[in-house]
Amino acid sequence: MNLLDGKKCADSLIAGIAKQVARHVDAGLRKPHMTVILVGNHAPSESYVKSKITTCSLSGFDSNLIRLPESVTEKELLALIAEINEDNSTDGVIVQLPLPKQINAQRVINAISPDKDIDGFHPTNFGRMALGQKAFRPATAYGICKLLQFYQVPVAGKHCVVIGRSNIVGKPISIMLSNDFDIGNATVTLTHIETPRELLLDETRRADIVIVAVGIPGFVTPDMVKDGVTLIDVGINRLENGKIVGDVAFDAVAPKCEWITPVPGGVGRMTVAALMINTLAAYQNNFELA
Repeated sequence: MNLLDGKKCADSLIAGIAKQVARHVDAGLRKPHMTVILVGNHAPSESYVKSKITTCSLSGFDSNLIRLPESVTEKELLALIAEINEDNSTDGVIVQLPLPKQINAQRVINAISPDKDIDGFHPTNFGRMALGQKAFRPATAYGICKLLQFYQVPVAGKHCVVIGRSNIVGKPISIMLSNDFDIGNATVTLTHIETPRELLLDETRRADIVIVAVGIPGFVTPDMVKDGVTLIDVGINRLENGKIVGDVAFDAVAPKCEWITPVPGGVGRMTVAALMINTLAAYQNNFELA
């Protein structure tokens, strides 16, 4: 069993980004700039935002955090996004989810300029990604691809099963791994909550790569996978005792795996690294460097 260490991979990618940024700054250009919008005081969101701001600094980026009260209206948030879209000093913008119930998250995502949509969720970027065109790719799914690349895990021609069909993970990773990107050309089966158990087991037991993102602690058990499988665990679940675990029963399943991601320390770090990759690309496009 080998660990797909997201921290090691992310640190390597961020160090490379920092070197590129240093060269651009030495050439007289400004630093890349990310703006993060945080609404309310949601504790997990505070943690995620802190990680993004810290990683911006490590990457050589400038960043700013705009805090808005829980009571902010959708109209006020959309007006702020419109201002940022017109601000040439900002390369990428993130609105941290979830948002309060009075705000429609999809309308907010749609309002972000596709050129600054470093999360990769705007319909324009998602559609371009699905068509195999140049686009900002959804960060978690993109981070998984970068992790597989870093450890040189074979993907082309392999049978990959994705468990979970969210717009954040399941749908985009199934598209990326089946398309002819820098990593891809796999045969991908997308399963979800309505997939009958018998069919799910039939698919996962034959899979070379299993990616699970369902938010259920210990969902993947040893009987579901074959020996030598590569297992990507996207789940982040907090148990009553405070322990963070994934969607895989790690201790029981790991001995059957050739590669497996830990939780924490796996995909989460890669999501943030992918945001830095997208921000650098946005910046380079602004200066016609890419």
